[in-house]
Amino acid sequence: VRTGGFGGKETRTVIFSTAVALAAHRLKQPVKINVDRDVDMWVTGGRHPFLARYRAAAGPDGKLRALDAKLYCNAGYSMDLTEPVMGRALFHSDGCYNIPNVRVEGFMCMTNTTSNTAFRGFGGPQGLMVAEAYMTHLASALRMSPEELRIRNTYAFEGEKTHFRQLMEKCPLQRMWHELYESCDFAKRHAEIQEFNRQNRWRKRGIAQLPTKFGISFTAKFMNQAGALVHIYTDGTVLLTHGGTEMGQGLHTKICQIVARAFGIPMADVVFRETGTDTVPNASPTAASASSDIYGMATLNACEQIKSRLQPYLEKFGDFKKAVNAAYMDRCDLSAHGFYATPGIGYDWSLPEDQRGKPFNYFTYGAASSEVEIDVLTGDMRILRSDILMDVGNSLNPAIDIGQIEGAFTQGFGWATLEETVWGCSEFSWLKPGVCFTRGPGTYKIPSFNDTPVDMRVTLVKDSANPNAIHSSRAVGEPPFFLGTAAFFAARAAIASAREDGGAGVHDYFVVDLPLTPERIRMACNDALSSRFSKNTSRPRPSIFV
Repeated sequence: VRTGGFGGKETRTVIFSTAVALAAHRLKQPVKINVDRDVDMWVTGGRHPFLARYRAAAGPDGKLRALDAKLYCNAGYSMDLTEPVMGRALFHSDGCYNIPNVRVEGFMCMTNTTSNTAFRGFGGPQGLMVAEAYMTHLASALRMSPEELRIRNTYAFEGEKTHFRQLMEKCPLQRMWHELYESCDFAKRHAEIQEFNRQNRWRKRGIAQLPTKFGISFTAKFMNQAGALVHIYTDGTVLLTHGGTEMGQGLHTKICQIVARAFGIPMADVVFRETGTDTVPNASPTAASASSDIYGMATLNACEQIKSRLQPYLEKFGDFKKAVNAAYMDRCDLSAHGFYATPGIGYDWSLPEDQRGKPFNYFTYGAASSEVEIDVLTGDMRILRSDILMDVGNSLNPAIDIGQIEGAFTQGFGWATLEETVWGCSEFSWLKPGVCFTRGPGTYKIPSFNDTPVDMRVTLVKDSANPNAIHSSRAVGEPPFFLGTAAFFAARAAIASAREDGGAGVHDYFVVDLPLTPERIRMACNDALSSRFSKNTSRPRPSIFV
């Protein structure tokens, strides 16, 4: 059974693999199964939809005082990975903001839909989205811009703690916010957008800037371990294998670079053998954005073992190949198994709050600004420009990391503005309860070429080494995902302008659900035409799915 990446591979293969295994056992021969796309989408499940109820408080100075929130997620018919997904959502419900008093509770709801499962971000984006929702709500009540409220409460460089008592060390968020604000000309473009909106009734623009932070490590402590196997041959070539899975994210390339750097040899002399349990057993899932960290460190550990044995020969001959040959003739072991376990982490929910531990090895940070234009009459939206600033430490491979950032951003705005799942319920008389309507490209819309920003600019932060990961780098797989929601909040700003033309106040608060599809944009504009129908319009899906 072959499955794609980004979460579904972790647990949902069992539905198909057990059927194949039973058939193979009974028939005593290999069995293959090919699942139609509509069946696959219906059965496999997707990211957990969340509903949040919150009370948030801030003073007249715009400083946050307290948060009391309840998060509900749709687990589907079974638990699957719902518990760790909810855990990560709770860990990220503070967003990037220092809140002195926090109480958050999570509730996992069993429903009559397919069991939902892991996807890029694993609950983090849902928690971060809740944070930006209450920040936007508070900004409206305080009659200030969301951007101003965000920067007033962003975590400081040193000394502050999260709501789960993890110390924020060398947090660059405030620096990144100001760098991006200046580099994208936010103030100037915001003024230009306001002028554009004054002159146009049926086309509106909006701009938004927001930060992100994402905890790196598996929240299940035992998964934070990795193995690698390195062999050196007498011709000076190196054979490498490790427990991570390559799914297009560039993991193998980065690990090969680590080997080449360790031995001081060209990458052409490093050969990778595909991951297998016969060489590296008991591998953790390639997930949690931690694979480059843990497999890179395990590989480096193996390389350092061999280098310590080679050191006398390297000092004598100076040349790697000559040293390898001399070591072989001297009966020196040129093979090593490397192992790494992330130190100093582990969080126990059963202990008192001040004794629970530290769930994450470190955080990866980012910030994004997006400008969008909407058509008030149709709800169509286009992203005109997106500026992304990402802190990946001392990048192992900037080209790969920028590609990961662009891809994650695209998936993020797809999740926030396009990818709506519709399940049968009492509100839809034409669809049986428990039936998935959006199970193919005709009904489930993912970003296309025309949906990507017309102008996308990605910048990596300089001078931000991370001492907690391989070669001072930072993980990059999942952290940029949430930055795609900058387009969501920019569209919300454009909708607010349209509502002003319809008579709403400048700071009037209104609710828009995620994903912000064209239908939702159109109805949220609340002009004379749409308001005639809004009261009689059903929610696009059951309330548990907002």
